[in-house]
Amino acid sequence: MPKVTLREMGLRDGLQSVATIVATEAKIEWIRAAYEAGEREIEVGSFVPPRLMPQLADTAEVLAFAQTLPGLRASVLVPNMKGAERAMECNAELMLLPLSASHAHSLANLRKTPDEVIAEFARIRAERDAAGAATLLEGGIGTAFGCTIQGRVEPDEVLRCLQGLLDAGADRVSIADTVGYADPHAVRVLFERARRIAGERFWCGHFHDTRGLALANVCAALDTGVTRFDATLGGIGGCPHAPGASGNAASEDLVFMLERMGWRTGIDIERLLALRADLAQWLDGEPLHGTLWRAGLPKTHGQPPSTDTNPA
Repeated sequence: MPKVTLREMGLRDGLQSVATIVATEAKIEWIRAAYEAGEREIEVGSFVPPRLMPQLADTAEVLAFAQTLPGLRASVLVPNMKGAERAMECNAELMLLPLSASHAHSLANLRKTPDEVIAEFARIRAERDAAGAATLLEGGIGTAFGCTIQGRVEPDEVLRCLQGLLDAGADRVSIADTVGYADPHAVRVLFERARRIAGERFWCGHFHDTRGLALANVCAALDTGVTRFDATLGGIGGCPHAPGASGNAASEDLVFMLERMGWRTGIDIERLLALRADLAQWLDGEPLHGTLWRAGLPKTHGQPPSTDTNPA
């Protein structure tokens, strides 16, 4: 069976968007349970000033625990050079630097233009190389399908930013529908063009379910050869500068869909649903999303897909 990899983003993208501050012990339990369920890629936090994002103030401690689990790829988000230096000090395997293709969103989110972010990325790459650090660098292009502040974002501008990140030394690049504006046709067209530019360095698709199209957009991305996707347990998450854009693709819904389509994720869906129940307690009162938890697994769960067609 062909393989699709899920990168769990709930501990960063999810928790930064809720008011509740989850205890470090609960985050560690989350990572342990996710690992036992079969997840092998988790973004565990972000090196941002605690006064700006107290939900992620314990990222170093959470990362240290994740690094004790064999085979787990633990990554962190960094907004600038200072965050990158912290990631390298902590020997993070991968750090993701976000770039907004929307000029307006970039200024609101990072107080930098897209080109200034690319220049910062190049300085981080040079610093990493000079330090001899092994931390991989991923450039994540957000608002790739539109922006709640600016409106339309031209695909050519997204691809210009993607090329800029590659030229600046990105080991990997990814594309995100930060505000839920994407549709399957737009995803297929943009991802095909991005793959022609970046090849295997085009690493991941990131879709929000704001308008109910996240899973359909994953299917469109699969058609282009992309087989790694971000998701969050319970569909939590959003962007502080994108009103109404709450809700990533729900990890449990995505795993269920992929497995039913004949893709192998390596994740135990029943354990993932049990972990979601724990998350509901840790985030008591906060909205969770997704649909599988409500309907439950069908009686046909565990049986082979109804078609012999290989999706690869």
